[in-house]
Amino acid sequence: MHISLTPELESRIKAKVESGLYNNASEVIREALRFMDTHEDWIHQVKLALLRDQLKVGTDQLDRGEDIAIESKAMLDSLFDDIKG
Repeated sequence: MHISLTPELESRIKAKVESGLYNNASEVIREALRFMDTHEDWIHQVKLALLRDQLKVGTDQLDRGEDIAIESKAMLDSLFDDIKG
């Protein structure tokens, strides 16, 4: 596999190796990819938690009788437009 890096990225990788934390550039890249995977998992968990919070708000509103009747496709479209912001 061949990858092209900007001079800045090459310099950052070399600095990591020279720091002694990594034995070679491959270790730096592997660690960066692991970090990226962890970060993506964290973002997914944050989004999921926010969605759960929003669903809780909605179900609480329904429990209090604060629901609205959707009587037409136009009303549903309007509701989704409001949600999208």
